[in-house]
Amino acid sequence: MKNKLIFGVAIAGFIAGLIAAYIFAMRKPPLPPAFKPAENPYPNGIYSEGIIESAQASGSNVNLFPEVAGVVKSIVIGEGQAVEKGATLMLLDDSVPRAQANSARAVLKGAEDALAKLQAAASMDARSVSRNDLDTAANVTASARANLAAQNAVLSKYTLRSAVQGVVMAMNAAPGSYVSSQGVYNPYTQGFDPVLTLGTPQDDLYVRCYVDEILVARLPSPQTIKAQIAIRGTDVRIPLQFIRVQPFVSPKIELSDQRQERVDLRVLPVLFRFAKPSNMNIYPGELVDVYIGE
Repeated sequence: MKNKLIFGVAIAGFIAGLIAAYIFAMRKPPLPPAFKPAENPYPNGIYSEGIIESAQASGSNVNLFPEVAGVVKSIVIGEGQAVEKGATLMLLDDSVPRAQANSARAVLKGAEDALAKLQAAASMDARSVSRNDLDTAANVTASARANLAAQNAVLSKYTLRSAVQGVVMAMNAAPGSYVSSQGVYNPYTQGFDPVLTLGTPQDDLYVRCYVDEILVARLPSPQTIKAQIAIRGTDVRIPLQFIRVQPFVSPKIELSDQRQERVDLRVLPVLFRFAKPSNMNIYPGELVDVYIGE
């Protein structure tokens, strides 16, 4: 009886092993790809990486840095908000320069009063005041007026204003943070970022692509050039309109911002324009795949 039990358990274990082997040997069909990988649409097209930017007549996005250092007292605008040229964007703590301006104003008031008294005395009796005293008082007044103008100019630097009309794309500072002419410290990258970045309304966007110097000779002429971008992670392909070539070959760090690269690979910036699709979320700063043909 005992031998039959052992034999039965062995047979059951053998059958269980066959079933387990069959189950684990079964191959599940692979999942379909989330999107179709980008393909070069041109027979002799060249590939480059690109960065989406806001449409600017010249250059790229406007990065703002304060001319003076200080603690942010308040932020007047928010990200995505449209601003006019000269609009107030940010206020820095100006307690010290304001006190200096008030002191300069008081000095000017005293100098003007002293000059007025000398002039009044001279008008009553020209011999009561020497010409030298009048000239000295006038010079002191002019110096005090110039000093007040300089203090007011310094005080105005503590109000950060928009240099152009545009849209606030990124605000990297917060009330209470310390900013300087180098920008604001980023604890994640351990570097300095612009205090604020301005762009343009995002109905039209630019693509600044960087063509490897080895492929520069294969760039088509501006009259025949065609291009399209592939939005990463999607099947979306968008045709591009050629704008211009930036005629200066620069190191590849302009794209990746990796200052520690040891290979001196150089690229040529080429700019294109496209209309932002209404049904897609596309933002400046995205990396895209660019295919250029003719």
